[in-house]
Amino acid sequence: MRILVIGSGGREHAIIRALSGEAESLHAAPGNPGIAALAETHPEVTQAPDAILRLTRKLSPDLVVIGPEAPLVAGAADALREGGFACFGPDAGAALIEGSKSFAKQVMAAAGIPTAASRTCTTRAEADEALAAFGPPYVVKDDALAAGKGVVVTTDLDVAKAHAGACGTVVIEEFLDGPEVSLFAVTDGTTAVPLLPAQDFKRARDGDLGPNTGGMGAYAPLPWAPPDLAERMLDTVIQPAVDALRSQGRPYRGLLYAGLCLTAAGPRVVEFNARFGDPETQVVLDRLATPLAPLLHAAAVGDLAGTPAPGWHAGAAVTVVIAAEGYPEHPVRGEKILYPERAVVRAPGHAGGSGEATPTRAYVLHAGTALDADGDLVSAGGRVLNVVGSGGDVAAARRAAYELAGAIEMRGGWYRRDIAQGGPRGSGGKGFPPGSGGSGGSPPRASTVDV
Repeated sequence: MRILVIGSGGREHAIIRALSGEAESLHAAPGNPGIAALAETHPEVTQAPDAILRLTRKLSPDLVVIGPEAPLVAGAADALREGGFACFGPDAGAALIEGSKSFAKQVMAAAGIPTAASRTCTTRAEADEALAAFGPPYVVKDDALAAGKGVVVTTDLDVAKAHAGACGTVVIEEFLDGPEVSLFAVTDGTTAVPLLPAQDFKRARDGDLGPNTGGMGAYAPLPWAPPDLAERMLDTVIQPAVDALRSQGRPYRGLLYAGLCLTAAGPRVVEFNARFGDPETQVVLDRLATPLAPLLHAAAVGDLAGTPAPGWHAGAAVTVVIAAEGYPEHPVRGEKILYPERAVVRAPGHAGGSGEATPTRAYVLHAGTALDADGDLVSAGGRVLNVVGSGGDVAAARRAAYELAGAIEMRGGWYRRDIAQGGPRGSGGKGFPPGSGGSGGSPPRASTVDV
């Protein structure tokens, strides 16, 4: 199979790694220096739909996998399908489930999917009324994609009002309290197959403190989560959403991401995304024991019902994000990076099923890197590297990840020291410390959230 992957971050490096032993030829656009060791990169190609289509016509791949949300919302999958190419990723009409928070709420209401109570507001008066009705902590979401600055959660009414006023349409909703879970599902518009649940860590600093980020780490599986969580959420969240979108003439072919909050009243959907999450993808795909390419291709062409369910390696995986100095506010770029040869990514082997012993190991995925004029590897983003450790259990996996993270040299680089430590973390308010929701504890400060 000839495969083209669109994107340039750690998520795409993880996808490329999983596909690298399965493809006859593997391409990435634009890619990054780490991806270039496994695939032919096309750094000159932008992520605009017309540019992606031109490259696809040139390469004539059997499958195109679109990583980021922006090209999906812009219609890249539509252009590819109209051109006769198999694409893993939803059309713009279905990707609206991430591109518009109010649309996602409408889908959930129509399908009976449990979520936070909310109001969609288009005027300041409507926003003021909704804020008064829900009370603190206030959850205010920009309706549209907002480059990681779309949500404010705060107990400060003035901050909540300011954010609502700075946006056009906003969704204001009740605050949910409980641990968060990321659940991915592959779907062809009719059939859906859940993947391994994971949890990510949004706050920048240890103890879930500091500003929110795109994600500072993740782990899977979740020993504390109900063992049947994925199957239950398939029945009550994923399949109803897929069915609702299909009934609207928006068949969803790609990866549907459900951000869940496990509240005392039961699981609630915090958000839907139209693509693999980052950095959860890095741990989920590390645990995959069966080939990825046939699964994605079956979803793209509508043949998922006839495809074997994915199998999973025993053990666990932990990802630790190494960030640049100044991240998330003002990341420093251009710092040289050195890491040991043992950290270089290799193509994974597939055991063909689950249950086999997991060796303890670690490797590096590139998230925000580039080559300077001398050909040296340097930082080129806020989240620079993902260190993935795997082992027989979560403790072994995190030891492997942190041992390798400690061997990486990058001036000013830093990372959280408590990823996958202890029990469940997070809340449906996206990043508040556990216990700081509406039921007591220290009041949360204003925060922006990557949605």
